[in-house]
Amino acid sequence: MKAGMVLGAVVAGLLVLSQSELAELASAAEPFKVGVIQQRTIIEKTKAGKRAMDSLKEFQGSRQRIIAADDEELKKLEDALKSQENGLSEAAKMERQEQFRIKFENYQRRIQDFNREIQQKQKEVADEFQRKIDEAVQAVAEKGGFTAVIDEGGAATIQVVLYAHASVNLTDRVVKEFDRRNK
Repeated sequence: MKAGMVLGAVVAGLLVLSQSELAELASAAEPFKVGVIQQRTIIEKTKAGKRAMDSLKEFQGSRQRIIAADDEELKKLEDALKSQENGLSEAAKMERQEQFRIKFENYQRRIQDFNREIQQKQKEVADEFQRKIDEAVQAVAEKGGFTAVIDEGGAATIQVVLYAHASVNLTDRVVKEFDRRNK
């Protein structure tokens, strides 16, 4: 009984609404467009992304070459220490072992420092690149009338989108906009 009265009141209320009020209600419930992107693809396809990746690889490679040279020096020092072990006095052995220990500790410290530098450089590049991606995504979304844009995710991240029709994939448009903005 109460449900019937409530339904009747709702119907009566709708009948009282004018056509313009109904049109306003209908327009307030406009559907929204959602687009998807693949950030990894944007990084790989954009000119600036390729330059950033090359820069990071070079930065990391230069550090690895220094570590490889240090590693080679330590191996030679260790081999020399082993080959001369029998002919040295106990004091000389202790001194050489101490020198090796100090060099090895410096080597390990350098590796840690380089790893921190590489991580810091990666973070700086990623943060700057993310800011530029966000700007390009916003421009494409506004141009296309998209209310929201979601990253599809991938193997290294959480996959948020399980399915998206190709018509809402904005990746290529974002790549073009990104390259246009960041020559």
